[in-house]
Amino acid sequence: MTITDRLIAPNTTRSEAALCYSAALAGAVTAGLLARNAGGSALVIIVVALVGFDLFGGAVVNATDSAKRWFHRPGRDARHHLAFVAIHGQPFLLALVVPGFGWWTAAAMYGFVVAAAAVVTSTPYRLRTPVAFAATVFGVAITAAVLAVPTFLLWFGPVLLIKLLLAHLLPEPGAADDRLPITPRPV
Repeated sequence: MTITDRLIAPNTTRSEAALCYSAALAGAVTAGLLARNAGGSALVIIVVALVGFDLFGGAVVNATDSAKRWFHRPGRDARHHLAFVAIHGQPFLLALVVPGFGWWTAAAMYGFVVAAAAVVTSTPYRLRTPVAFAATVFGVAITAAVLAVPTFLLWFGPVLLIKLLLAHLLPEPGAADDRLPITPRPV
């Protein structure tokens, strides 16, 4: 198994890999520059750049056809998806390292993402996409307007939500078994 198979998915195309690695690198550079321009220490810049690499790259990775097929293959269920969401403890890493990114903010972000993921994964397939989008837009509003987040990290909450709720949790269109045929209602 190659590094691309592990970081993206088995059978990733060259164009998918190029796009994913480019997004990850651009995310790391963007996040690191934002932290540096805000006067962050070397540790803050490095940690924020690594988080940027993971989240920007991961949002693109999770949206690829290869990753969708891999993460939503037969035998994968809500427990697997919730575990994937739950291991994303970056809010706590930021609380540990970044001044002004508090533990309550970290707990609120993490709790919201995990709770939203539980709601999305328990929703019938035909409603899963709009429920995931609803959770994401409300989560963006909360993380950007309610929680105390340093300005240079305002991207963090929205990108985390996009990576996990929209890109990871939503399977390929037409991939679920519980869809019902669409029949018009009588007029």
